[in-house]
Amino acid sequence: MTPESHSPTSTDDPTLGPPPGCPAHSRGPGGVRRLYGPGAEDLGAVYEELRAEHGSVAPALLHEDVPIWVVLGHGENMHMVRNPSHYCKDSRLWTPMQDGTVKPDHPLMPHFARQPICCHTEGDEHLRLRGAVTGAMSTIDHRGIRRYINRATQHLVNQFCEEGSADLVSQFAEHLPMAVMCEILGMPDEYGDRMVQAARDMLKGTQTAIASNQYVMDALMRLTARRRAEPKGDFTSHLINHPAGLDDEEIGQHLRVVLIVAYESTANLLANVLREVLTNPGFRAQLNGGQMTVPEAVEQSLWDEPPFSTVFAYIAKQDTELGGQHIRKGDGLLLGMAPGNVDPRVRPDLEVNMQGNRSHLAFSGGPHECPGQDIGRAIADVGVDALLTRVPDIQLACGEDELSWRSSVANRHLVELPVKFTPKPQQDVMQRPSINPVPAQRPNNWQVSTEQPQPTAPEPAVRAGEPTPATAPAPARRPGVFRRLLRWWRGD
Repeated sequence: MTPESHSPTSTDDPTLGPPPGCPAHSRGPGGVRRLYGPGAEDLGAVYEELRAEHGSVAPALLHEDVPIWVVLGHGENMHMVRNPSHYCKDSRLWTPMQDGTVKPDHPLMPHFARQPICCHTEGDEHLRLRGAVTGAMSTIDHRGIRRYINRATQHLVNQFCEEGSADLVSQFAEHLPMAVMCEILGMPDEYGDRMVQAARDMLKGTQTAIASNQYVMDALMRLTARRRAEPKGDFTSHLINHPAGLDDEEIGQHLRVVLIVAYESTANLLANVLREVLTNPGFRAQLNGGQMTVPEAVEQSLWDEPPFSTVFAYIAKQDTELGGQHIRKGDGLLLGMAPGNVDPRVRPDLEVNMQGNRSHLAFSGGPHECPGQDIGRAIADVGVDALLTRVPDIQLACGEDELSWRSSVANRHLVELPVKFTPKPQQDVMQRPSINPVPAQRPNNWQVSTEQPQPTAPEPAVRAGEPTPATAPAPARRPGVFRRLLRWWRGD
């Protein structure tokens, strides 16, 4: 970036600076807008301020006044991610890392530090690592996972359905993705409150984040050792056995990024979709009236509030120009998913429904496009549909203005989503979700697994007091084409 406008140092006497609480604190050296601290509580508003002042690419400052460009335009973001000859993700080429501006203890160092994963590599090394990840992804049984998502959803709903109230963040959105990802990776026994808490904690950057990260890594390295010795049909085994020949460190680090990124993004996506359903009467009416399907509602949420607001960071490999700004070799650029999705050149009217349009930036694009986006969509599609089927009268239990978020440059996470509904009985997790379910058999130790045997034909229910028919019942009527298609889509 141009040193005239982005120098992180200043010769001004700090005693002459603005008093605490003054709006001037939102700007750093050279008047450049800060993306942290006072005045940056609503980064959506900050991005629009930057767009009005600078256009589609704007200068800004990260924590400790580290200079960065924020890419605000939809087209500019797509140009950046699709041009690896001009931009890469190797942070070792970033000028603030080379000249010591970014210190080892920088609060965003976990985002900056290069790791031996495909997200941070280019060229042949990227092709090797990315090929292993996508190869392992291609072995996932998507129909089987959709059935697993449904059963995991039933289990979670069973834990609160009799109460008539719940917090859909801590009791649903933060648990369903972790249960599913632990199953996909091949470590269902590791799923539990401790794993969920560790994943949440390490993303917050708290004092215990390092210990939480170690807890997750220990579980993943135990899994790696087990699958080296005894391969199975899970994602981890396929990653280990891929011809790319990843070593244990590469396996563990890729498992970590797959688990944590998938967990965080999908937890946010679930919370955002459910919040929109509960707070937007028009949105819910379209769902109830059939004008919008759950997958379309998920895509709309990916436009309006993507799970990650920005991604750190693309590095300019040479002097270039983007959005009318001169970008110097070694400059860093934030992939602006949230601001790019509301670019007025693409969405002049934000109230217009995007009707399943998938050209949003929520999953990035180009060589580093998210390889697991279909899994995230499946968790949201099946989970939201099953939840709303079980508790169709669900309502927000507080005022919309009482909802709160934890915000950072990377994303915005809903703290809680309290709801109320008519208490419902528990349901057998192996059944399809129903408004009036057959009461569940309550096992002492519930655990779902894609390896569980499936009954070929359930026994017909006989009500208490009714005589058992002496003759076989007439064959069931074959479902219509639409219902058979719906069952196929749900993975039944």
